[in-house]
Amino acid sequence: MSGSNDNTLDRGDLLVRIGGVIFAVGAVATLITFIPLFAGTEPFPTAAYAVSMLMGLGFAVAACGLLRSVAQQRRRDRATAAAVQPMAAAQSVAP
Repeated sequence: MSGSNDNTLDRGDLLVRIGGVIFAVGAVATLITFIPLFAGTEPFPTAAYAVSMLMGLGFAVAACGLLRSVAQQRRRDRATAAAVQPMAAAQSVAP
């Protein structure tokens, strides 16, 4: 976790977790929709196949969360570098 407190989640981390749950629901729905194909029974209604699309949506949400975390970490690193740079310049000038 990239938050200052171990109990807090950054927004990007939260999106990754939510995306993982949505992906898992879609993956289970995909597996369930294949059962009639192997059992030789009537296929499920179209709504069951629409739930399978959650797998792609979950992947997209998790990817957005990952990109958001990367951007936040880069901003944090730039702020740290900007704070350290004047201190390093002051130390190099002092005898």
